[in-house]
Amino acid sequence: MTTSEQESTEPAVLVDVSADAVWITLNRPAALNSITPDMVAGINAALARADDPAIKAVVLQGTGRAFCAGADLKYVKRATQGDEAATARFLDTVLDMMTRLENCPRPVIAAVNGLALAGGLELVLCCDLVIAARSAKIGDAHANFGLLPGGGSSVRLPRKIGPTRAKYLLFTGDFVPADELVACGLVNEVVDDSELTAAVERLVAKLGSKSSLVLRRMKALVADGLEQPKDVALRLELLASELHAHSHDMKEGLAAFEAKRKPSFTGR
Repeated sequence: MTTSEQESTEPAVLVDVSADAVWITLNRPAALNSITPDMVAGINAALARADDPAIKAVVLQGTGRAFCAGADLKYVKRATQGDEAATARFLDTVLDMMTRLENCPRPVIAAVNGLALAGGLELVLCCDLVIAARSAKIGDAHANFGLLPGGGSSVRLPRKIGPTRAKYLLFTGDFVPADELVACGLVNEVVDDSELTAAVERLVAKLGSKSSLVLRRMKALVADGLEQPKDVALRLELLASELHAHSHDMKEGLAAFEAKRKPSFTGR
């Protein structure tokens, strides 16, 4: 979290569409990319771009020294002073944005540089894959300021890394080096700081070679399966596979295998 009040005329979120991916850049570096309503609106608008069938992945990254240091506490104090309804409205918009990010039909990659704290951690938890710079540090940090999570860390973090590890991060507010979070599954890969963008680009290229239909359906199966008993989840997977057998991309994949060529997927 940050208490910086420095403002900028630059947009809070930058969006670039290239190489089959939507790149979303949090752009409040002087405030450690802390979250304001403008940033929430910018992320929501960027996620709408991912509805394009040509998009294979979404990348979320930050400018400057941080990925995201959580909610902008100066904004929260100034805008919600004495107004509990305003606080509730802000938290509602943040949670809604986090849910949209988590439910994005494309694989979402977090490229974590610097600090990812509180709401920054909650953004990371809504992403499917996490590539972190070696200098990155990740933590919940709400307890450090007498706050409760409002963007889902008390719910998503235990599901991701287990309740015991989650409670440690929640209770202590510690900033943990990214490489210590690989073993528990919160981070997929840690790379040298100078290699972060290149590593993410390689992953985007790898995803870009796949069927966007397959990626979307796989993501949905994993999400649904986590919320269902094992036998129900297996039946859902079987039904999805039977439906998928009618898709162009499955037929194209089998034809390419037989012809010993690369498949040309269309996402349908």
